[in-house]
Amino acid sequence: MTAPRLLIFDVFGTLVDWRGGVARDAADHLSPLGITLDWGHFADSWRAQYQPAMEEVRSGQRPFSKLDMLHRRNLDVVLQDLGIAGGVDEGTRSRLNLAWHRLDAWPDVSRGLARLRNRYRVAPCSNGNVSLMADLARRNAWHWDAVLGAEFSRAYKPQASVYLGACAAFDCEPGETVMVAAHSSDLAAAAAAGLRTAHIARPDEQGTGRGERAPSVRVDWAADSLEALADAMGLA
Repeated sequence: MTAPRLLIFDVFGTLVDWRGGVARDAADHLSPLGITLDWGHFADSWRAQYQPAMEEVRSGQRPFSKLDMLHRRNLDVVLQDLGIAGGVDEGTRSRLNLAWHRLDAWPDVSRGLARLRNRYRVAPCSNGNVSLMADLARRNAWHWDAVLGAEFSRAYKPQASVYLGACAAFDCEPGETVMVAAHSSDLAAAAAAGLRTAHIARPDEQGTGRGERAPSVRVDWAADSLEALADAMGLA
């Protein structure tokens, strides 16, 4: 089998703790307005709007919109559903929408990613837009060789064009590319497009014990951290 040349990464959940970060920012922005909520539930509710909003784009019901725009629309829906829309002004909504730009990496990610980059070209292959990916990279001291994914391909995963567009951008064949993710559905779609796959266990992604401990599909590598993946791929 051809040796990998390129590693592309899912970001939300795989590299960053979206739930903890969104809950933290929601508390920081909404508590001063006198709003008290279960902030983890708030993060879950916002995230629950993620796939339905992208499905409208994937199905052709709406033109491509970058994720920041979808997140902003989804935020309005969540505030309305929770009965607090009237108490949250436009400025607060705009600032809170950038919570997704301020997420922190899981502890293993920065060093693991740096080790993997010593041998492979690396890039995000996320549904997040370019400015969002750049802000997360700056916050967490990541060094990408490019920023790829949905905005680059004008489509949302798991559409094959997102994975194949990343391969083409680096002049790599799908079989020379490894999709790294904490979600079996993402990896299954990448494998169907001809990519190799690596699963990273994030058992607490959606709260304690509410994440994937192991892949539910066949993968080329399975590890419990990016550091462990680097070990499995023979990196020093």
